[in-house]
Amino acid sequence: MNNAWRKSMQLKFDYNNMMKAFIGEEGFTEAEIKSNTDLAKSAFETVAANRGKGMMGWTELPYNQKETVEDIIATAKEIKKRFDNFVVLGIGGSALGPTAVFQALCHLRHNELPRSKRKFPKLYVEDNVDPERMAALLDVIDLEKTVFNVITKSGATSETMSQYLIITDMLKARFGDKAKEHMITTTSESRGNLIKLAQKEGLKTFYIPDGVGGRFSELSPVGLLPAAVVGIDIKAMLSGAAYMDKICMRKDLKKNPALLSALLQYLAMKKGKNISVMMPYADSLKYIADWYCQLWAESLGKAADKKGNPAFTGQTPVKALGVTDQHSQVQLYREGPFDKVITIIGVEKFRNEVEISRGCEEFPDVNFLCGHTMGELINTERVATEYALATAGRLNHTILLPEVNAFTVGELLYMFEMETAFCGEMLGIDTYNQPGVEGGKNATYALFGRKGYEQTLKEMQSAPAKQEKYTVTD
Repeated sequence: MNNAWRKSMQLKFDYNNMMKAFIGEEGFTEAEIKSNTDLAKSAFETVAANRGKGMMGWTELPYNQKETVEDIIATAKEIKKRFDNFVVLGIGGSALGPTAVFQALCHLRHNELPRSKRKFPKLYVEDNVDPERMAALLDVIDLEKTVFNVITKSGATSETMSQYLIITDMLKARFGDKAKEHMITTTSESRGNLIKLAQKEGLKTFYIPDGVGGRFSELSPVGLLPAAVVGIDIKAMLSGAAYMDKICMRKDLKKNPALLSALLQYLAMKKGKNISVMMPYADSLKYIADWYCQLWAESLGKAADKKGNPAFTGQTPVKALGVTDQHSQVQLYREGPFDKVITIIGVEKFRNEVEISRGCEEFPDVNFLCGHTMGELINTERVATEYALATAGRLNHTILLPEVNAFTVGELLYMFEMETAFCGEMLGIDTYNQPGVEGGKNATYALFGRKGYEQTLKEMQSAPAKQEKYTVTD
């Protein structure tokens, strides 16, 4: 990768349709942006000063993993030789990132291809504890040809550890002492249950750095190992992230897409735009929206600010897919409440192209498509949606990828992470904690009788009993 190629692969951030000049009263003026430059500067300086510290260890992932990356690549080669299936057992960031990158950078029917065309193992990401899902997985894989990657930093994630217990039992029953050849763990090096189990069982293990939380972990071994196993160039991903990092460290607001986007989202929230829609116009990027939903919601949805004052911040992230959701959700986005910001992701050049065949000459409302390509159609519909939203006064902006490849996906992931970090500082909240998640976890522990949660169980038992009159049964 030379500098000219990197420059040609740089993402473009088009925020015309966030401005009053293009969408009217709902938009922002240059004066509004200028009046908030001090806020943006403060957020920038705080993020810059805390790089690599505390829970901002993720900022160093593009640079500090040389030995780990080589180990991952070597491990992936061995897996390719011996196994036909690679199964991720994880939830949240341990699953959403690997899924998003797999969808983005592999053949869209990867698991359905014959091995001669696929060349790499199939990938399954099991991110739920639905018993039917586990049973279905076991119906389609051969344990002899499968390796499992258990991902949990704490080793106490109930969903992942339940999967670990089930699979470990099956592997030991089938392979005895050789069961360890079918399992790899990705966890904390210094604490937690899983590292202790991995050491006891002699499992191959990759480490999640202490300063990297789940939703910021895709560029760590959490995401890099599954990606390498299915043939993705993880060095190019990290290179793309590093390239975007340098862009995001520009002090000039107008030349820093993550900082500018964060400020626009912050200003939108202040105007009551409490929903953030992510709408990629490419099937390959469909699950980027799922990954983004966790990143944005879990990072910014906070009841209190850093000082402990009530805040109730954040936007509700919504995933959509262009053009599919033009036929389901865009009606609401264009004519419903003025409470949304729509982020559109476009691709300038698709990796494949399909020409629309000639025919239907007697039907002008069909024949006009003939001779064009599907790539032209999807991008024309994207531009048309941008226009339709703008003419209805709806805030929207577009991120354009020159093409979808490992480098540009690395850029995109890192840009969203930096945008989230900047926006969290503007909101004055702790971007990296998730106290709201703990309520449901603790209640689950209490209901299962886990030691230490007796008080929670008492509180649940003393809550008002549900009343039959509020339940419809027939």
